[in-house]
Amino acid sequence: MATLLSVNVGTPKDVSWQGRTVHTGAWKAPVRGARTVRRLNIDGDGQGDLAGHGGEMRAVLVYQSDSYCHWREQLGRDDLTFGIFGENFTVDGMPDDDVCIGDRYRIGEAEFEVTQPRVTCYRVGMRLGEPAMASLLVAHHRPGFYLRVLSEGRVEAGDAITLLRRGPEELTVADTDALLYLPDRDPALLRRALDIPALSPGWQKSFRELATAREPDQELAWPGFRTLRVARIVPETPAVSSIYLDSTDATPLPPARPGQYLSLRLATTGNAAPTVRSYSLSSAPGAGTYRISVKREPHGQVSSYLHSGLRPGDLVDVASPRGTFVLEDGTGPVLLVSAGIGATPVLAMLHRLATARDQRPVWWIHTARDRAHHVFADEAHALVARLAHGHECIYYTAPGAPATRPGEPRIRHGRMTAGSPAELGIPHDADAYLCGPAAFMHALESHLQEYGLAPERIHTEAFSALAAVNPGVTPTAAVRPHRPTGPPGTGPLVTFARSGITTPWSPARASLLELAEACDIPTRWSCRTGVCHTCVTPLVSGDVTYAPSPLEPPEAGSVLTCCSRPKGEVVLDL
Repeated sequence: MATLLSVNVGTPKDVSWQGRTVHTGAWKAPVRGARTVRRLNIDGDGQGDLAGHGGEMRAVLVYQSDSYCHWREQLGRDDLTFGIFGENFTVDGMPDDDVCIGDRYRIGEAEFEVTQPRVTCYRVGMRLGEPAMASLLVAHHRPGFYLRVLSEGRVEAGDAITLLRRGPEELTVADTDALLYLPDRDPALLRRALDIPALSPGWQKSFRELATAREPDQELAWPGFRTLRVARIVPETPAVSSIYLDSTDATPLPPARPGQYLSLRLATTGNAAPTVRSYSLSSAPGAGTYRISVKREPHGQVSSYLHSGLRPGDLVDVASPRGTFVLEDGTGPVLLVSAGIGATPVLAMLHRLATARDQRPVWWIHTARDRAHHVFADEAHALVARLAHGHECIYYTAPGAPATRPGEPRIRHGRMTAGSPAELGIPHDADAYLCGPAAFMHALESHLQEYGLAPERIHTEAFSALAAVNPGVTPTAAVRPHRPTGPPGTGPLVTFARSGITTPWSPARASLLELAEACDIPTRWSCRTGVCHTCVTPLVSGDVTYAPSPLEPPEAGSVLTCCSRPKGEVVLDL
């Protein structure tokens, strides 16, 4: 029979780590006597990052004494005391390859249910002083697991652990962990995992995404950059111009998926190194040529060059169309919503729908300052008119902005509000595609969810740097991305396209993630050892090497920045 060897608790505290402050509850220590286990944690215990740890489904973390013996031998350590792996219960028995998701146990006065394996997280490595620990826990099939508290009560070291009921699919913790983090996963096991009611919602969501994942519909049309010719430049509004690109040999360019973007490498005046910028394709996906539409920003060196320095006949280095913000096949209603220059990717989607004479109900909703700044006004209106069930609504925000035609009902003044979806008659089962300024998309996403659209039906696109994901790290004031301080590197150039930074690589950096952090570029990571794929980033051009090797390689055309270094010049969509 399994036994509870130690009850370990600790309240969150601030810990200095790699020049940051991390708020964490990973520091646990054994306690004497009985403690009451409650719905969210144990008396005297707490979690610092409730997004990844704690809560009802992760109230108690369990780790086994047998795994302690394993790591003492593997790591050559004799200082691994109970609680150092961040667990609340250190147990004798209950191995990860025997305990199943949904198992129910009685310990002392309390009753528990197994909900998920431990989350792969850098903090266990921080606690042990072993940076690769998150990866090792998965690779050695010894993650530990979380319990939900079904019945509160007092527990203490020495209590017997009694199995009350096996989980419905008898899927072990080790197999569940491998199903998420390791390659060659079995589709049948994925289906079994989704039939376990006790599995935590976060893991259910991840498994649903894996179960429905498809192979990419389109391989990259060409690797790296290819030279294209500027065919013509057409002003759309006082601030926006469209640039048409052709092949240099008069052959049609490969079709792009509606919503994808191009990355351009430009040698602008005043820059020693070429600059890379990304722009959505605004043309019909099968046009044989590409069209990007660029807004001239007041202090934008690249956008100013594209408006004033570029000429028909010029040659431009262009990376293949890419991006996951694309119009999906389906039969349900489609909602295309944009503001300003954010119209470009959804306009390509509207082209596809109109060309196919798609029978789905389609709502085209755009916000502009006024008619003079309403990009693609006539083009979009004509496309909507070709749809059997097309709806159009335009918002002008400038005070007293005139409508396109006096009294035209499709023109409204102001902005979309929480009541707009109901007022416009948008179906609750619509698939929504949003593009525009961050504040616009954040507000609209909230409005649509409040209205009843499921979060998974709302798709957004942003070309600025994505919001950072740095679990547990205490927020600091935002800093504009910049080249690293100190002596410049001597290695190949690394370009972070979204952030507009190009800088030489330095072997002193452990990874591309560390270089991005040195540039104060917003980054996204959790394990920092190639396990969780939170840091996965599109690779526009170049190649990388890995150290350590990720447990599961990313998809082609992507890299894991947390454990990669450049082999030569690279461009990242970061």
